[in-house]
Amino acid sequence: MATATETKPLTAFRYVSFDVVGTLIDFEGAIKSGLADIASKEGIELDGEAALSVYRDARYDAEAQRFPDDLGRCYGRIAAAFGLPDTPDYRQHMVDAVGDAKPFADSAGALARLKTRYKLIAMTNAQRWAFDKFAAKLGNPFWAGFTVDETGVEKPDPAFFEQVFDHVATDGGTKGDILHTAQSQYHDIGISRELGMTNAWIQRRHGQDGYGGTIEPAQFTEPDYHFHALSDLADAVEEAFDA
Repeated sequence: MATATETKPLTAFRYVSFDVVGTLIDFEGAIKSGLADIASKEGIELDGEAALSVYRDARYDAEAQRFPDDLGRCYGRIAAAFGLPDTPDYRQHMVDAVGDAKPFADSAGALARLKTRYKLIAMTNAQRWAFDKFAAKLGNPFWAGFTVDETGVEKPDPAFFEQVFDHVATDGGTKGDILHTAQSQYHDIGISRELGMTNAWIQRRHGQDGYGGTIEPAQFTEPDYHFHALSDLADAVEEAFDA
């Protein structure tokens, strides 16, 4: 665990908002696993990290659709890159594999601990049908949940965050009462800084090169808090409240 310059103490927040896919849910593992199933059936060797790079580029095509339905069209690009058959069944296999992605090992336990101190808010570019599955696997810890279906936009669009701010205002809160927690520099950490939020970067890919399946930011944003796992944030919160 490493902590950057602390602008506000962890005891100062009423809410913790979360990116879900990549921070709480291991979507990269699900993509690699789904592709490994297909590659094994076809007798083809496949580099999972290289496949994530192809997915990352294909994900932002205008016709890619919304996550995780985008895995169908993106699989076509991956199949072409690695010599895999591009069939409707394989496309659906990838959508299903990522829709059923598992939480990181520490996610559910850390969220349960954080829920005793804060109201938890989910903010995800995933569709509602997938988020509902993810939330159930996480123990349904969220006070509120915002998906691409409700917001009509994807992060890092400020309009996504503004809808969360408006909802918190109905509870008597402000964006200053929210600690935004995420692994994506591009989708979350940079824009949360621009909007004046305090943020916590969960660096899920520590020890790995590159940005995996997530787009690389134009510039790196030094976070207010920096952890390698969500459980580290939960530990720091408990230490702060017990101090």
